[in-house]
Amino acid sequence: MYAIVEMAGQQFKVAKDQKVYVHRLQTEEGKKVTFDKVLLLDDNGNVTVGAPVISGGAVEAKVVKHLRGDKVIVFKKKRRKGYRVKNGHRQSLTEIIVESIVAKGAKKAAPAKAKTEAPKKATTPKEEAAPKVAPVKKAAPTKGKADDLKKIEGIGPKIASTLVEAGIATFADLAKAKPAKISEIIAEVRGNHVTDTWPKQAKLAADGKWDELKKWQDELDGGKA
Repeated sequence: MYAIVEMAGQQFKVAKDQKVYVHRLQTEEGKKVTFDKVLLLDDNGNVTVGAPVISGGAVEAKVVKHLRGDKVIVFKKKRRKGYRVKNGHRQSLTEIIVESIVAKGAKKAAPAKAKTEAPKKATTPKEEAAPKVAPVKKAAPTKGKADDLKKIEGIGPKIASTLVEAGIATFADLAKAKPAKISEIIAEVRGNHVTDTWPKQAKLAADGKWDELKKWQDELDGGKA
């Protein structure tokens, strides 16, 4: 029986009683360690492939000792430049021995039970004295089909959606709104917006006076007369 398992960021093909050298582990020497990222298991020809890992599969091993690998020389040179750099590196490793391969039933941390009622948080004097802020109520959705507010000179897609969210979705709604109120609603939209003519333009649009509205809009500049 053998397994392909991920240990310390590397994949190894391991069997029982096999010694393996992996990147340095934090486990102390003599302690046991379990690797649950088993990618493949072969049990006497019965092969199981994980997707990506096998549920319940694990490789149990014992840490034998910590050591350092053989020195590796890294030499860099550039021709006709007088550039030469020589460095050595020894990788920190851990020697482990595989004690068993578990196909199913690996122990996993049990999920914490949900509490029926969360404990009440003690309030400080400052929190008790702080005034409660009432939640902002959203405008009720407008009944009926919304009009294309972008037909009003000076209103773009962002302003149109902001007005709809505030409950102004038709030309009739916009005609009833005051310029100061409109400016307050679109205060967070970037740009310098002049709302003085918007209600009057909306009144013409609501009454179906498109020719008169078009003639007036030709004289406007971004909704400003």
